[in-house]
Amino acid sequence: MSDVRILKDKVYEELAKVASAMANPRRMEILDILGQGAFPVEDIAKHSNMSIANTSQHLQILKNARLVTSEKRGNYVYYRIVSERAFHAWESVRDLGVELNSEISKLIADYKKGDPTLIATTGEDLIARIEAGEVILLDVNSEEVFNRAHIHKAISIPLDQLKKRIAELSKDKEIVAYCRGALCLLSDEAVELLRAEGFNVRKLVREIPDWIENYSGIVINQK
Repeated sequence: MSDVRILKDKVYEELAKVASAMANPRRMEILDILGQGAFPVEDIAKHSNMSIANTSQHLQILKNARLVTSEKRGNYVYYRIVSERAFHAWESVRDLGVELNSEISKLIADYKKGDPTLIATTGEDLIARIEAGEVILLDVNSEEVFNRAHIHKAISIPLDQLKKRIAELSKDKEIVAYCRGALCLLSDEAVELLRAEGFNVRKLVREIPDWIENYSGIVINQK
């Protein structure tokens, strides 16, 4: 076997480790979660509905493929995507899948079909209603995600704090809840909880995949 062939075999074997690490639905979800920032294993397990043990195993595979890295913060181990380029690699796979696989688009469309809580609005219209005091824009992402980037004029009440902080919201105004990205369902849970408590609430669905971009003219605050 020639030296060139040996080299190519070794290179493609190493590249396959990256693709293999990503080619798992749970690990894809973890990468999507980590696209919002660094999280401890416990939070990743909670957001992905997995046990801590299973989450740790998936994270170790991603770490071995050099897609994520970790650091100790007090009593917790935080994981994050190793670089913006690594996140964009996952993002490209996700977007390509949506583009080529009509079943994905159908699943999302069927989920949204007939949903009376979806709000159709331009960014300018929504900002005008917020400025006029007609609407409360509610960000239900984690505090870390909110601090990283959020829509102008939004207030932050993470979903896991919503029940105990519900008194901070007014039933006299329409509430528009949102979370990160087209695949995020935190706002669905928030709307269900608030509607059960008698609030006039709808959700803003962000169709663009990249959280840092602007959405229909809405200004994004970045930190």
